[in-house]
Amino acid sequence: MLRVLEKVAGASTGNRIRGSISKRLRANRAEIFRGVLGVAPNVAEYWLEATERIMDDLDCSMEQKLKGSISLLRDEAYQWWLTVRDGTLADSVTWELFKTTFEGKYVGASYVDARRKEFLNLVQRSKSVAEYESEFLRLSRYASGIVATEYEHSVRFEDGLKDELRVLIAPQRERNFAALVEKAKTAEEVKHTERQNREKDRNRFRRDSGLSGGMNRNVKRARVMEPV
Repeated sequence: MLRVLEKVAGASTGNRIRGSISKRLRANRAEIFRGVLGVAPNVAEYWLEATERIMDDLDCSMEQKLKGSISLLRDEAYQWWLTVRDGTLADSVTWELFKTTFEGKYVGASYVDARRKEFLNLVQRSKSVAEYESEFLRLSRYASGIVATEYEHSVRFEDGLKDELRVLIAPQRERNFAALVEKAKTAEEVKHTERQNREKDRNRFRRDSGLSGGMNRNVKRARVMEPV
């Protein structure tokens, strides 16, 4: 009898946990997705990423991720999912299927292709190393086939650095990405300090030149005023 009661209690607890995923998501500020016509691809992408991040923090299982995401769909988005679900074998309705079909519907291949091209053309230019790193990491996930390894990440990141930084770092052939970024930031700081010192030297030269010029003018004026 005791074992039966334990099983019933366990089943009830399991159902309560599974049933609470929607409330847990909303309690953690997961947003509703309506999928209205013309929704921007980056908005849909952000929703999926933000929702998955919350579910990862909650240690959700794959099944819970699927149910939780569906619970946040409304209006056109929910109708779209019903169509996908009804046209798919029950065993194939998974979290991965949801992600793939959602991205195909609301993000789209053209958006991904555009971000990939951005990555391929990305260079540091006027950005700081930190800004360049942030943009590099954001766009690199759209080019996973191009930078599939840490070595490839490092080489492409280094190639996009400003010339003045790359010439300092390239001879070290650093292929640990985190270490490479730190070395680039150090080189950037060195260059910044050098520019500050040059500016100080120029200002000092102007100031000294001004004082020297003023003294020469005073001497000339004094000579002119001397009695003959």
